[in-house]
Amino acid sequence: MNRKELQQRTKKFHVDVIKLCSDFPKNAAGFETAKQLIKSAGSVGANYRATVRAKSNADFIYKIEIVLEEADESNYWLEVVKDAEIKTGVEVDS
Repeated sequence: MNRKELQQRTKKFHVDVIKLCSDFPKNAAGFETAKQLIKSAGSVGANYRATVRAKSNADFIYKIEIVLEEADESNYWLEVVKDAEIKTGVEVDS
């Protein structure tokens, strides 16, 4: 997979998360979980795009580490959605 394909996939991930969250219950738990999940998913794509502006190999590695942290946080929130059984109409795999 090349850089452009990964940029497209990380953007699609963000868009898919937005669509998933639009089906969350309209209560405090639904709003807060959606907010956190959308934020971390968006950071995956945005920070990956920032890697193209890395000033050095060390800067690139630092930026990629941020992408990995945000991806892990997104995974955490998806696990919360599953474990809390937040109803979305979409099956969430672990």
